[in-house]
Formats: sequence, C-alpha cells, structure tokens
Amino acid sequence: MNIKSTIVRTLSFVSLLLVAQAEETKPNVLFIFSDDQVYEAIGAYGLIDIDTPNLDRLANEGTSFSKAYNMGAWTGAICRASRSSMNSGRFIWQAEAASQAIGKGELQSWSQLMAERGYETYMSGKWHVPEVSVPKVFDHTGTVRAGMPKQTPSGYNRPKNAADYEQGWKPWDTSKGGYWQGGKHWSEVLADEGVGFIEMAAKKERPFFMYLAFNAPHDPRQAPKEYIERYPLERIQVPENFVPQYADQGNKGVPIIRDEKLMPFPRTEYAVKVNRQEYYALITHMDEQIGRILAALDASGKADNTWIIFTSDHGLSLGHHGLVGKQNMYEDAMAAPFIVWGPGVKSGQKLDTPIYIQDAMATALDIGGEVPEDIDFKSVLPLLDGSVEQIHDSIYGAYIDTQRMLLQDDWKLIAYPKLKKVKLFNLEKDPQEMHDLSQNPEYAEQLQMMIQSLEDRMDSLGDPMESLSKANYPKKLKKKVEDH
Repeated sequence: MNIKSTIVRTLSFVSLLLVAQAEETKPNVLFIFSDDQVYEAIGAYGLIDIDTPNLDRLANEGTSFSKAYNMGAWTGAICRASRSSMNSGRFIWQAEAASQAIGKGELQSWSQLMAERGYETYMSGKWHVPEVSVPKVFDHTGTVRAGMPKQTPSGYNRPKNAADYEQGWKPWDTSKGGYWQGGKHWSEVLADEGVGFIEMAAKKERPFFMYLAFNAPHDPRQAPKEYIERYPLERIQVPENFVPQYADQGNKGVPIIRDEKLMPFPRTEYAVKVNRQEYYALITHMDEQIGRILAALDASGKADNTWIIFTSDHGLSLGHHGLVGKQNMYEDAMAAPFIVWGPGVKSGQKLDTPIYIQDAMATALDIGGEVPEDIDFKSVLPLLDGSVEQIHDSIYGAYIDTQRMLLQDDWKLIAYPKLKKVKLFNLEKDPQEMHDLSQNPEYAEQLQMMIQSLEDRMDSLGDPMESLSKANYPKKLKKKVEDH
C-alpha cells in the first residue's frame, strides 16, 4: 500500500470518528403529541381545575407558548391535516401533496430528516397520515394507531339529563372497546412501549428521536373509573363563553358533523360538565403515563442531554361558544399547549408570541443540526434565547370552504365566506372572544385592514379559495366532511 492511499484511509477514518463523536454529543429529542388537547388543559396554567402534575413539571422546568396554533384543515379530520403538516413540514394547502410525495419516496419526512442527522428514530401511537407507511420512515415502531379509537353509538347525543346518564354508556365500560380494545388502555400501551425504547436507547451512544403520539384525550373519552371520580361535577366549571346554541352553525358556517353530535342540542350545562369531566379524567390518566416516560428518561441517564417538545394537534371546544369539536376558528379549537424542555431552556417562562404547533418539527431539526430551506415552519429556538421577538408576522387558519381566520398582533378576524360574514375580536381585551367588533364603526378601518391582510395571506399560501367575497373552492378539494 502506498503512502498516498494510507493517508487517504487515515483521513477517512478520522472523518468517520469525528462524525461518530458528534453524534454522541447531539441532544436526544423526545416529541410527545396528544390529540384534541386545548391549551387551557394543563393545571400549571391555572385556567381550569385539572390535575396534570407531569405536564406541570415540564411547564415549570421549561418554556411554554401560550399561543400555539394549528392551521386548520382541508378535511373534516383536523388531526389528519395537522399531522400531515407536522410530518411534511408544509403549510396546509401543500401538506397533502407533500405527504403523498413522502409515501412515494420523493420527499423526506420529519423522521427521515432526523435520521439523516444521525438519529435513531422511533414512533408509537397515533399516526393518521394515510399516505405514509410508518415502518418506511422510522427505524423502530411500536403499536401504530391509524386514527381514533372506535366510538360506540351510545357515546353520542349524551347525556340528555341525569337519568339518561345513569342508564347510558360509561367511560370505564371496557366491553365497548375503544381505548380498551386489545385488553389494555391505549395510553398505557404507549407508555409501556415508550419506556421500553428509552431503556434500550440507554445502552446506546447514538442519539434518539422519539415520536410518541397519544390518542388521548380524543373521544371516546374513556378512562378508569377512579380518574372519573377525581372530578365530581361540582368541581367542573362551565366555560364563561358557553351558549346553548352557536348562531353560525350549519353547512355554511361551523358544520354539524361527528364531533358536534357527541352532545345533545341545545347544549346544557349538565351535558357540558359531564363531557368535560370525562375529558379531564382522560387527560389526567394520560399525564400519569407521561410521568412514567419521564421517569424512564431520568433513570436512563440521558435526561441532561435530551430535549422534550410537548404539544397537541389542535385544541377542542367542549362547550366553549356552544361548540364541541375543533372544526372552527375560535381559540379553544385552534390553540394547543406547546412546551419546550431541555438543556439551557429557561424554567417557568411563558411566551405569548404566536407560533404554529408544527414549528415543533423545525425546532427538532434545528436541535439536530439545521432546518432545510424547503421547510415552511420555523424553529422556536431563537424565541427561547430572546434573539428574536417573533418568527411569524401573522397566524392563518382555514377550514375547508366555510371558514378563514387571521391573527395579527392582538386582532383576530374570523370569516365565513359562504355566509358573507366576518367577526372581529381583540384578544388582549377579549380573550374569550365574546364581543364581536365587526359592526362597530370605531373599528371599521381595523376591520378592512384585517380583511385585506387575510386576502393577501390566502394568496401567498396558495389558498384554493379565490377570495372571501367569492367563496369558490375547486371541486377536487371537496372531500367528505367527517372526522376520524
């Protein structure tokens, strides 16, 4: 062997060694994803009376974002659209095509980009990106759930009253399947598998990227009976902005689809309290499973070099404005918790700068190296260290062809193109969105500015609707409106 080839081989070995050493020191990334969790549903925030000690720990030891939004959906299944954006890194109107490209091997998913940066990748729980096969884009998988647990017919239109509740379906009844399908609650299965992977990863030097996606607290809101009993109805408060019937509900506004049929019409305070009781119980049960995952991380010896990002795919109305689901543009449906915990992250900090929940993807890529230029979402790391004050100048939302939204500074515009109607709110003064200012002459100029800004944003994002005044929507984008 000549000297030249020896030098080349030595340099190659040194290069590989440096890469291996770099991978050893890269932080691990643990992404925990809930389903249908409204921002208020973390006890540490003091907005509702709910027990979430482990999420409280993440919030108290990390940084929370109080305005983290999903963009909406081109289909009734908001979670599908949200997860397509999360895993492709593309804004709403490009996410479905991007997911199809990932499925064909023409584009890389979030997990594949993390693997490219030296990470061993793992996924367990809810996926709901039907165009993409999980085993093809993750190194390891646990139990992958395609969508929601099976809802029973007796889980709808309930409870009409106390007698109806006593005679009807109970969330701890294991005979109806749902979260109990398979013999063990799905949240517990996810925790078992997450703990198992962490214990395996503890023996390795390679950094890991974990994608743990709970189905909770999506309906059917099933939890063991002792968790329901922690929330007697006298402990449950009805939302301040509760009304028995939302005025703009119907095919041209907020649709009456699956989610909205879980409670009777008109809404009653009793029905809202029971549904919220079951929702809180399922979240507390999920929180306990998150505690098991955090304990395993602590025991692994890798916690000091691990970042945790916790968020949900969107919020949930559950009585706010007389609505139940998430197919609307109000804060409770659009906004979700978003917590970042990790080395050097300021403890107990709460930031109110608006972000998208899918900024979690860009943040993880930033932790692992760099964010590709074709990713639409932004890393929140510059917000954490205070180097920038905002990463998005506005927040856009859309739901099929019936609703559009723009949040800009303290102002929020909700448009119903088919109803030829808009609503204007000042979130600083009216966080519950109870006072529509669109008909107030004092805010006429602000209203027109917001309408124009929304129209401009629709154009820049490739919104298939030509304009708010022309609620046209290409037929190829019209899908059956149902939630999964």
